[in-house]
Amino acid sequence: MSKFVITLSRQFGSLGRPIAQQLSELLGIEYYDRDIIGEVAKATKLPLATVSNEEETVSSSYFSSMRFPLGNNTTEIQEVIFESEKRIILNLVEKENCIIVGRLAEYILKDYKNVLNIFIYAPYEARVQNCINSLFMSEKEAKMMIKSVDKARDNYHKHYTGYVASDYRHYHLMIDASRLGTNGTAQELASYIKACFPSSTFKASYE
Repeated sequence: MSKFVITLSRQFGSLGRPIAQQLSELLGIEYYDRDIIGEVAKATKLPLATVSNEEETVSSSYFSSMRFPLGNNTTEIQEVIFESEKRIILNLVEKENCIIVGRLAEYILKDYKNVLNIFIYAPYEARVQNCINSLFMSEKEAKMMIKSVDKARDNYHKHYTGYVASDYRHYHLMIDASRLGTNGTAQELASYIKACFPSSTFKASYE
């Protein structure tokens, strides 16, 4: 069977990142998340901090509440970053079966044959508690961060794709991670992925 790829989009505070990590271990395939930022920094010769800061933001005329440390050059730099991420993602999926976390992967790979798009979400209060318990934020910080990141991601997503990040029409599965927790959600997703790609050989067992 041809190589396949799982794209995993997530709400901030839904614990999508640790779920992706566990899913990678359960299936025996690589997952790529913030390491893509490092590759973008190398490819564009931009400082790592610049790439990290400019991700998932758009120009100030599009989203005025974000901070833009690079001033008027921000839009151009974001375009360079997006195009670089796109090339890196397309190269990754040609090399191996893998999980791509965020980075508009479901949009970038919309014409890719063997792709499974998953969106992880959780109720607001569960996200607040996850931020407090897992990210060690105060309740006030958690609520401010959720509001800020949700707005930034939706605007960034809409800027490049024409739809918000949580638009169900662009995913094959959306799952509430608060129901089963990190471990249970990863287990369920692993079973679902195996059912979707029955002829693939997975390196790890999750029975």
